[in-house]
Amino acid sequence: MNYTALNIPCTEDLSEILTAELGDYPFESFLWEDGTLKSYIQTSNLEELDKKELSALMARYNVKGTYEEIPTENWNAQWEEHDFTPVDVDGRLRIRAPHHKPASEGECEVVLRPRMSFGSGHHATTWMMSRETMDLRVEGRTGLDIGCGTGVLAIVAAKCGARHTDAVDIDDVCVESCRENIALNGVEERITPILGDISVVGDRHYDFILANIHRNILINQMEISARLLSEGGDLLMSGFLEEDVPAILASAAECGLQHIATRSREGWQLVHVRK
Repeated sequence: MNYTALNIPCTEDLSEILTAELGDYPFESFLWEDGTLKSYIQTSNLEELDKKELSALMARYNVKGTYEEIPTENWNAQWEEHDFTPVDVDGRLRIRAPHHKPASEGECEVVLRPRMSFGSGHHATTWMMSRETMDLRVEGRTGLDIGCGTGVLAIVAAKCGARHTDAVDIDDVCVESCRENIALNGVEERITPILGDISVVGDRHYDFILANIHRNILINQMEISARLLSEGGDLLMSGFLEEDVPAILASAAECGLQHIATRSREGWQLVHVRK
C-alpha cells in the first residue's frame, strides 16, 4: 500500500489550524516538522480529493502544497531517520520507541513502533488524552478506543489496569499497527483491535470511551457513543480546537451526557463528559 504526502510549508501554529481543516478530507495522519505540515493519504484515495477545493483552502491561509508519493515500506525508515523522540507525560508516563531507553522505575511506559498511523504521543491531543486516561481510574473497567491509530490510548488504559478495551479504526494499516504495538507492550489479552467504524462493536456496553478524532465525526457519532456507555460511563474526546467546544458540548448535552471537564494544550481541546 502506497501513501502520498501533501507537504505544506507553514508555521507550527498554522499547522494546527490546517490539520483541523484537513480533517474533513480522507487524510489519515499529520506530522509537522522542519517548517512543513505533512498530511498523509492513501494514494488510492487521491481520486476522492477535490484538489481545486484544497487549493482554495490553502489560498485562504496564503500557503501552497505539493504532493509526494511515499511507499509504505519507507515509513518506518523515515521515522527512524528523524528519531521519534520519547514523550514525557507529566513525569508519570513515557511513550517511546523500542530502541529508546526504558522508563525509570515507577514510571508507566508505552512502547510504540509507529507505522503510517496517527498517535505517537507527540501531538497535544494524544498527550492530553493519555494524561486524562491515567486520571480516569479505569482499573477493572471496560473501554472502547475509537480511531485507535497506533493503539497508544488503549495501551495506556491497559497499563492503568483496564480489564479490556476494544480498539477500532477504519484503516487496516492502523489496526495492524495497533496489533503490533499491543504485543510489544504485552497486553494482547486485554485489547482487541477491530477493523471498522464505531458500528462494528454492535450493542456492547463500555465503562469508558476514548475518541481522539475530528469534531464532525465526534458529533455525528455522539448518539451512538452515548448509547454504548454504561450508566456512569465516561467519554473523553479530543481532536478539535477551542471554537469547536460549544458544538461538542451541545451535542453531548442533547444525548444526555454531563460535562465534567474541558482541558486545553497548545490550542487543542479535550472534553470529558459522563452518562
